[in-house]
Amino acid sequence: MTVVVGVDGAGRTHRLREIAAAAGRPVACVVFTTVDDLDALLARARTDGAMVIVDDAHRLPPEALRTLAAAARAGLPMAIARRPTIDGPELADLDDAVAAAGPVDHLGPLDPDSLAALVTAAIGRPATPEHVAAVHAASAGLAAVAAAVAAAPDGTPPALVARLQRRLAAAGRDTAELAGILALGLELDDDIVCAAARLDPAVAATATRSLRDQGLLMPGGERMIPAVARALLADLSAMERRRLHDTVAAALLATRADPVRAAEQLRAARARTPMAADVYRRAADRLRFVAPDRALSWYDEALDAGADPAVVAAPRAEATVLLGLPVDVDAVTASESDAARLAMVAGATAAYEGRAGRAAEALLSTGPPGPVLAVPALMATGQPEPARSAATGEAPLPLRRLAEAALAIGSPTAALPLLIEAAEAFEQAPPAVTVPDLPHALGALVAVTAGDTATAEHLLERALHAGAGGPVARNRHRTLLAWVRLRAGRYDTALAELDRLTGTSLPGRERLAFACLTAGIARRRGDIAQLRAAWALAEPVLARRAVDLFHLEMIEELLVAAARLRHHRRITPILDDLEAVVERLGRPDAWAVSLGWIRLQIAVVGEDQAGATAAANHLGGLDPSDARQRAQCRAAIRWAAALHGDVRPDDVLADAADLVAVDLPWESSRLLGHAAIRTSDPSAARRLLERARELSRPEGSADESPPDAGRGGLSDREVEVARLVLAGRTHREIGSQLYLSPKTVEHHVARIRAKLGAANRAEMIAALRSRLPTES
Repeated sequence: MTVVVGVDGAGRTHRLREIAAAAGRPVACVVFTTVDDLDALLARARTDGAMVIVDDAHRLPPEALRTLAAAARAGLPMAIARRPTIDGPELADLDDAVAAAGPVDHLGPLDPDSLAALVTAAIGRPATPEHVAAVHAASAGLAAVAAAVAAAPDGTPPALVARLQRRLAAAGRDTAELAGILALGLELDDDIVCAAARLDPAVAATATRSLRDQGLLMPGGERMIPAVARALLADLSAMERRRLHDTVAAALLATRADPVRAAEQLRAARARTPMAADVYRRAADRLRFVAPDRALSWYDEALDAGADPAVVAAPRAEATVLLGLPVDVDAVTASESDAARLAMVAGATAAYEGRAGRAAEALLSTGPPGPVLAVPALMATGQPEPARSAATGEAPLPLRRLAEAALAIGSPTAALPLLIEAAEAFEQAPPAVTVPDLPHALGALVAVTAGDTATAEHLLERALHAGAGGPVARNRHRTLLAWVRLRAGRYDTALAELDRLTGTSLPGRERLAFACLTAGIARRRGDIAQLRAAWALAEPVLARRAVDLFHLEMIEELLVAAARLRHHRRITPILDDLEAVVERLGRPDAWAVSLGWIRLQIAVVGEDQAGATAAANHLGGLDPSDARQRAQCRAAIRWAAALHGDVRPDDVLADAADLVAVDLPWESSRLLGHAAIRTSDPSAARRLLERARELSRPEGSADESPPDAGRGGLSDREVEVARLVLAGRTHREIGSQLYLSPKTVEHHVARIRAKLGAANRAEMIAALRSRLPTES
């Protein structure tokens, strides 16, 4: 007695033949016609002592199964083969009767040795391990499928197509429809499969079991065997394939499946239908603000699949601008309902290019939330009344918070908490619109003006960690992070951020910021060549006269560089523009002080005593409430006095300490240095210079390091002096740059000449150029 269980194609018939051959007795094979004929066959088997062989027992009618079960219980030797599913009580009774007296032989995928033997027999030569592995991957080890694909495991054998046609023709519409869906090889949830096949879950379960019994599905799973899926799809016409794709796409949309996952499934099936295009577009819409690069690829897929370009245009422009790529909004043909979105894209693009006025115009021209988005740009360009009016518009909470903070921009210390709140709101619920700037960036700029670089850095690091605003915002945040660290005196980390941006294509706003940073680094190093490079980078941007309030702090570096390079004609228009903005805002103390401070620094670098005095008197006449601005006003008066030779060391040290306390360490060191080289008291000069060096020294550096023989035995300090000598600087200028007295510079130059063995200055210059070629 034996029961052989296996799916179609697993080798049930072959196994029955092996059992019959090993039985050692006559064999009676059941071929059912009528019950009387079956009774006669069983009677002869008893007489002959034969074994009864029943293939495909699941196909027999109930009356035949009952007769066979009775004979098995009566002791008639019997071997039956059936599919895994027992679909009726009569088959269950026969199975029980036979299994009670013998084993149940479950047939599964062929083992490696058996599969290798099958492939070898099919191709007529020994099969390589690679060939066997390919056949196994295509057939899942199912004997009948493996035999069909053995000659071409990556192809679609006609015999397999014909076998599949016969199976599905007999299976009925429900099973055939389900087979078509499964053949696409998609990772679909059960509810989506049922919706696509238009089947009730119970009917779908029955159809799935039927496909498994027919040997079309992977063992133990619901995915179709790869070779079977290829055969099924190869038998479909192009129209039938498109119908399947649209059926699945419609089911994905109807069941509210995740659009990105749905799009990935349809792309894997190479679906190119209008319904698939809709899924691709929805996936892109889902990603455009969080992963704009991926969104663009999905929009392209949607267009390739036949999506209406006018429907895709606006959201595609949103993703494009977030990547920092150019968008010609005027050339975009979009649906009428998307005109507002394109206006916001235009506003964001103008803001990225540093044109706050243009950004405000574009945003005010559209409906909500455009006007609310325009508020920061309106305030930045000195338009408080339109800003207050625009702030009353409808917008999501994060945008309203940002507008509220922008209205308070006149007082950085008051605006900063509001910008932090706006940043938190953005992180919790990012609005689905393109924004000209994130509250993290504006908060950092305001925090620097408030003398709080720690908060500025925290906001920017949060934005970078969250990936807020896409790649274009990431570059913005990195640029500002470098700026904040420069302001805080952390030059090494500022340079690290700048290095990350080198070679990156930046929009106008960030090109200006990059130039300001480059000038700031050059200014602190005393590197005239780098100052010229920074100016060359910024000059085309400045020529557009598109500076605004948020540029004011950073622009100081470029304007001082212009003064240092004697480009005074470029300074006045920019200062006039910024002065007009501050004036239109009602001359808030914080920004009036920042503007006066720039004028002071320009005067200082040009040794303009009258200009410094005028700037200091102006600042001294202000009465700011915030600590940073108060420290700047006091320091300005002290600085102007120092330029006239009026140095009071204790007062200078006190004012310098106040500058350090409000995150202006570089300015503090400059004040100390200028005072030190102008005092007539050597003891006071030493005190001031020592403190200046402490403040100007990069973190973790030593003042001197061992001499390097390759540089003529010059120490690091001597190399610094030598570089400035090669740059044509006077002893006084070198001392001002390095916080040394002119007399100390003179001693350094004498030691350099002695170490190089130079008889005069000309020989020293020649020797330095040969030994320091990369720094000369």
